This record gives sequence, structure tokens and C-alpha cells, in this order.
Amino acid sequence: MVDGIETVLGLMVAVAAVAVLARRLQVPYPILLVIGGLALALVPGLPRLRLNPELVFLFFLPPLLYPAALFTSWRDFRADLGSISLLAIGLVLFTTIAIAWAAHLLTGMPLAAGFVLGAIVSPPDALAATTIAHRLRLPRRIVTILEGESLVNDATALVTYRFAVAAVLSGSFSLANAGARFLTAGAGGVLFGLLIGWIAGKIHARLDDPPVQVTISLLTPFAAYLPADRFGLSGVLAVVTAGLYLGWRAPEIVNARMRLQSFPVWGMVEFLLNGLIFILIGLQLPEVIGNLASRSKWELAWHAFVISAALIGVRMIWVFASAWLPAGPVRRACHDWRQVAIIAWTGMRGVVSLAAAMALPATLPDGSPFPARDLILFLTFSVIFATLVLQGLSLPAIIRWLKVEDDGESGARKGQ
Repeated sequence: MVDGIETVLGLMVAVAAVAVLARRLQVPYPILLVIGGLALALVPGLPRLRLNPELVFLFFLPPLLYPAALFTSWRDFRADLGSISLLAIGLVLFTTIAIAWAAHLLTGMPLAAGFVLGAIVSPPDALAATTIAHRLRLPRRIVTILEGESLVNDATALVTYRFAVAAVLSGSFSLANAGARFLTAGAGGVLFGLLIGWIAGKIHARLDDPPVQVTISLLTPFAAYLPADRFGLSGVLAVVTAGLYLGWRAPEIVNARMRLQSFPVWGMVEFLLNGLIFILIGLQLPEVIGNLASRSKWELAWHAFVISAALIGVRMIWVFASAWLPAGPVRRACHDWRQVAIIAWTGMRGVVSLAAAMALPATLPDGSPFPARDLILFLTFSVIFATLVLQGLSLPAIIRWLKVEDDGESGARKGQ
């Protein structure tokens, strides 16, 4: 127990140190944290950490998604809902199919396992996208679309992921049944999130005690996620909906004193959890590679390169194709092709892909190994690393080259 506490404290020190270094180097800190975690994993004698996927889903994901929704402008979100839906639903499903076939043809993994991989790597990460977007001071419209996409696409990807895993485990798949369950889980998650948001709003409206209200705010994402997940609904959509509802109602139900105290608390929570999860991504990679020791390293590197390139290419094709539609929502939202290019290039993967990959069962019901599980894990880690480093590090230069500047609409975030 003491060793575990010392390890966590040590990682928090590492997170703080890397964040300071990232600020000095003017590099988004999620990128350096992944690289730092990989470097720590290579140090001999350090204890090996195994990340429990349930811990990520239940402890990390809700409090990281909730403030992103809470401090999102509902007016901006609603204005760009067409673009957000096209990316968060259409692009996720398109990416899942494209990567499934690419992995099947490239590596020979079963097509069902390919769909599992496609669902795992399909959603860009909310944490990486918002951290980098705000750090680089992009136009508010682009930030809104990226934030909104990252909030909703996790739900689309995770529901698709569960259907794909169920198909591998059972050996059968019904598109009609999956479609009905997809709609039920999504709609149910939204309704449950509205219920939790309404209840939390009523509680806040009757209180004038900022410490208690901040505590309630910290517990709200868990109140939305855990029951929804247990009921078979989308816990991610429940959290996002509750956050959007309370962010919209915040000026009416909480006073300025409460909002001023909640900002630094949520900022600290986001920073610590964000930092820990990204450094843990780097720490897991050597073990994943070790599980594939029997495979050629050159072959693994080639597979990682092709899948990562395909993932980036699929996003660019979808985004630019959507922008070329005469009345398409992406064309209405973006002023010119340069803004479309920024949206197309900002597709870093992170915590959700990591958690979904680590949560894959080790065996099928008959006791046989889950098809291509180690390869799926390796390709997922490769995609996270490649997109964070390649896209994240190149994004500032691309923004400068395209001369995309802040439009002055990035005002203070509101919320509770």
C-alpha cells in the first residue's frame, strides 16, 4: 500500500516537472508526458505499473469529460451541432470501417477483431484536442467544433466498441439489433444525463455554500456515469449532457463566488488526472511491445506506420469531403480551406482509446485467446503515440504556415 502511494506521488512529481519543461519549450504537455512516461519505463529497476482499464473508465474518464462539457458554451455548441455530429458520429463510424478493413488486409487479423481496433482508435481525444487548441489560441469556431466533436465521439466509439467485442465473443452480429441498441444507449444516456443535471441544478439552487457546492460538482460526473453504465446506457453521453445542461444553467443557479472557486479546483483536477493518464500511456508501451517479442520488429513498425497513416488520412478525406458539400455544415462553420485543414489535422488519440484497448478480454468464452489482442494493443499505443507526437508537435508550425489566427472570440469560459 505504501509503495503504491509512493509511486503515485512520484508520478505526480514527474507530471509537474514535465509540465514546467513543456511550458519552457512551448510544447503541449500531453506530448512530453507520453514521451516522459516511455523514458521512465525504460529506466531499469523502477516498478512496472499496470493500468487497470476499469480505473480509467470509472475514475479518470468522468471527471475529465465533465468539465470540458461544463465550460463549453451551449450557444456555440448548438450553433455548430451539424459539424459536430458529422465528425462525432459519421467520421467515427467511417473510421471504424476503414481501419477494420485496413488492419484485416495488412495484418491478417480477423475482420471482427479489425472492427474492434477500428472502434478503439476512431475517437480523437478530448483532453489532447482541447489542451492543444486552447494553448495555440485557435479561432473560437474551430475550438468549439473540436471540443464538441471530442465530447460526443467518445460515446459513439464506445458503443460501437462494445458491439464489436460482443460480436467477437459470440461469433455473430446483427446490424438491426446493434443499430437499435446504439440508439437506445445514446438516447437513454442523454435523458439520464438531463435528469442528473436537473437534480444537481435543484440542489445548487438551494445552497449558498461554495465548498459544499464544489464537492457536489466533483461528484456529479460519477453520479451521471456510474448508474447509466450499469443500466446499459451511454455513461459518456450522460456525463457530457449533465455538464452541458449545468453549464447552460450555471448563471441562474449558482452565484459568482461559487463559480470563481470552482474554476481553480476543476483546473487542478484536470491537470493532475490529465497528466497522470498521459504519463501512464508511455509507461505501458514497453510491456505491450514485450508481448509481441515473437514478431519481427520491422513488420510491427510497418503495421504501426500504415495504420497510423491510414487513420490520419481517413480523417483528412472525411473533413475535406464534408467541407466540399455545397450546403454542408463544415463549409458553413469554417471561413476557408485553412480552417478546414486545421480541423482535419487535429485528430490526436488518447485516454479513451487506451482504456478501451486495455479493457479487451484476454480469452473468448471457450477459453481460446482473444483474436489478435496483443497486436490490437500495440497498434493502439502506436496510434496514440504517433498522433500525439506527429500531429501535436507539427500543429503550431502548420498554424503559423497557414496564418490561422485567433479571431478574438475566445472569451472567458463560463460554467459552474
